[in-house]
Amino acid sequence: MELKRVVVTGLGAITPIGNSVSEYWNGLLEGKSGAGPITHFDASLFKTQFACEVKGFNAADYIDRKEARKMDRYTQLAVAVAKDAVTDSGLDVEKEDLSRIGVIFGAGIGGIKTFEEEVGNYFCNQERGPRFNPFFIPKMISDIAAGQISILYGFTGPNYATVSACATSSTAISSAFDCIRLGKADVIVTGGAEAAVTVSGIGGFNAMHALSTRNDDPQGASRPFSASRDGFVLGEGAGCLILEELEHAKARGAKIYAELAGTGASADAYHLTASHPEGLGAKLVMRNALKDAGMNPEDIDYINVHGTSTPVGDISEAKAIKEVFGDHAYKLNISSTKSMTGHLLGAAGAIEAIAGILVIQNGVVPPTINHAEDDRDEEIDYNLNFTFNKPQERPVRAVLSNTFGFGGHNACVIFKQYK
Repeated sequence: MELKRVVVTGLGAITPIGNSVSEYWNGLLEGKSGAGPITHFDASLFKTQFACEVKGFNAADYIDRKEARKMDRYTQLAVAVAKDAVTDSGLDVEKEDLSRIGVIFGAGIGGIKTFEEEVGNYFCNQERGPRFNPFFIPKMISDIAAGQISILYGFTGPNYATVSACATSSTAISSAFDCIRLGKADVIVTGGAEAAVTVSGIGGFNAMHALSTRNDDPQGASRPFSASRDGFVLGEGAGCLILEELEHAKARGAKIYAELAGTGASADAYHLTASHPEGLGAKLVMRNALKDAGMNPEDIDYINVHGTSTPVGDISEAKAIKEVFGDHAYKLNISSTKSMTGHLLGAAGAIEAIAGILVIQNGVVPPTINHAEDDRDEEIDYNLNFTFNKPQERPVRAVLSNTFGFGGHNACVIFKQYK
């Protein structure tokens, strides 16, 4: 069968550097860091006392207060960005066949704050017997954001969550892509949300020595591809894309941001938490995405890398890019927007896909911040253009975005100019 073409017609973002798509984009171009001391709880006893929190988010701006109380923070963020993206897309829900609109929306962890509160309350008050909030389970589970979005609009098409750790929302985008190009839906609301800046989130990542402990310099802590990097900075937020079958979008006169050209998936099959040192899974997933898109390495102008600022991961990803792209690797722009947003775990792929789409739209590549010329790792080839510290203007025809997750889950998406 002939596969249908899939385009992006709506965007929504709530991030540590801006609570709308325009604020997020401006923050990226300004090289703004979203990191600061943790305010969600008292982190004074933790090895890491800072994170990239969303600032000024009020769920009541998007959701009825009574309904918001039935949602974990991650679901509140998901519903908020979905509403923004649907509005941005111009979809007239009254005129659509709702059975042809679906929601595929993921979270790497889900309602971890809800889990903490409910279990903590039980163990602190055992004498009164087991008392749990009746919304405990639906607040906690990772699929509930997709369910809440579908209920909000009455979308009865494909509806589920993806969970692949830090690759989650890229996997969601890939699944949505397949649904539409195979003719199973006309429109999919897709993306991811995460709200893991919590006691157990920080404590758990600290226990595995994954987080930066640069408490004296939070805004400078996420420094991908620099020798002094010491771990990632945990972030929170959400991103949403409206993916739409091309002819359906054209028929309703929708604006089109970009075309989703192809996606890829692979596994490292190597280690629970570390990427393969030679980037085997990273090489495979990029090659798979290029093959799916019917594109050559030379067709890509910008890579939004996974680039978490971890000692092993940054090296292996840079090696993989050199091997997959060959001489063209030196003509690419590469940047890690995690240097500004921190690592949003299951939401990372969605907000980074949005960044890539806006690069195509605007012809400007956001920087990798926090790099100094004298802070270079001998295992990284600095002839690659990591777009350090300042944005760079250039025409961008196509963007590749990498996301890699614990368990060796790798996902890659490619967007290109719509023609």
